[in-house]
Amino acid sequence: MKRLILIAIATACWPVVATAQHAPQGAVPAMYPTKAEAEKAASRFNCTGAHQMGNHWMPCAQHGDAKSHAH
Repeated sequence: MKRLILIAIATACWPVVATAQHAPQGAVPAMYPTKAEAEKAASRFNCTGAHQMGNHWMPCAQHGDAKSHAH
């Protein structure tokens, strides 16, 4: 019985895990290896500048400044 419950949980969770590993096709990346790349992408997020997140850079001078993504 426990095995069936574990299989059911794993089966139910699999689509969520698989989806989280892949960005939607045509999506604009939000993390960049350099500040210059993040600043260049900022216009696609309707903001300017860039801010550091760990070892990467994100568009917009401050986190949360993005208005919307251009598709």
